[in-house]
Amino acid sequence: MKRGHAMKPKLVLVVGTMVLTITIGGGLWSKDSKEGPLRAVLEHTASRNIHTAQPADLLSTLGASSEEEVYDALLEGKSLAVIAESNGRDAREVVELQTAELAAQLDARLAGGSLGWDDYLAQRAELREIVERSVYGEKQA
Repeated sequence: MKRGHAMKPKLVLVVGTMVLTITIGGGLWSKDSKEGPLRAVLEHTASRNIHTAQPADLLSTLGASSEEEVYDALLEGKSLAVIAESNGRDAREVVELQTAELAAQLDARLAGGSLGWDDYLAQRAELREIVERSVYGEKQA
């Protein structure tokens, strides 16, 4: 059984979870409630090093040769930053990639009218911190 194929459904589930989290965020996230339900979900996601970038983009940025390599490293408890640095890459580029992708999703929701301006600003303000927790892990952020 080739494990590389087993990763794809899990990756789809992870990406779908992040998209769902962003989608429901407009109704749950506000400037007054920094410890609201969405923040808890995003922090839980961040603590598990869940990423949203396209697999090829993320693999390239991490310097990894396969999804399986990344998957195995994450199972061993390594952060995305450790994976990148062990492959001679800059972990800040991983943060930039993921921040840009999630920001683009927020921009699209704002443009489409499914996210109000105040909610957009609140989510954008915390986006980088959440991504940094995802890449570096809880201790580094």
